[in-house]
Amino acid sequence: MIFAAGRGERMRPLTDGCPKPLLQVGGKPLIVWTIEALARAGLTEIVINHAWLGEQIEAALGDGSRYGVRLAYSAEVEALETAGGIAQALPLLREGAGSDGTGGDGKGEIFVAVSGDIYCDYDFRALLPRAAAMAGTPEPRMHLVMVPNPPFHPEGDFALGADGKLSLPGDAPLADGAARLTFGNIGLYDTRTFAGIAPGQKVPMTPFYRAAIAAGLASGERFAGRWENVGTPAQLAALDAALSR
Repeated sequence: MIFAAGRGERMRPLTDGCPKPLLQVGGKPLIVWTIEALARAGLTEIVINHAWLGEQIEAALGDGSRYGVRLAYSAEVEALETAGGIAQALPLLREGAGSDGTGGDGKGEIFVAVSGDIYCDYDFRALLPRAAAMAGTPEPRMHLVMVPNPPFHPEGDFALGADGKLSLPGDAPLADGAARLTFGNIGLYDTRTFAGIAPGQKVPMTPFYRAAIAAGLASGERFAGRWENVGTPAQLAALDAALSR
């Protein structure tokens, strides 16, 4: 799933007439870089949610065949935030999903989710064995890709231990080898996590992160490659210039 429903307030006025994921860098829309990276990893069934100017996203990307993928769209009247957007898209993420987020066998479907406004050279194939390990677990788990803290977020989000487990900074002293890092907006999730959210309900994701981490059900990995959260026109212009070179 690619998240593409946000208004992109900090990117105005560029996003007044164009959805943020369609803003171009290096000759192609931001979201296309992500679609192509997913396709290279063999992840060819992709759901995109949208709200602001969503019809432009569908018109620009079509059915995805030109990128070697199949795209489906989850339209939102207004942006439902991350967890609400996932809940709205559950029927597309898991065909035949029941009210408990499973296909009737009690098992959740594991899916990759990524923001449509980041640029990175992360290899999504790294998530495939982790997804296989998460499948069929008694309780829904999550796995987050963490990155070094960018200048605009120096305190980070969560702590990543040497054992690959995430912890909540401030609740206890950091374990040896643990480091506070920033969530890179790339994660693996279980559909069961979102089964209790009514479709159309606006629900943020942070409480789900914190609950999974507190329960010991969240793992992470550190990605030290190129990763940029493109939030302002200046950042967009800098990335476009770098990729054009």
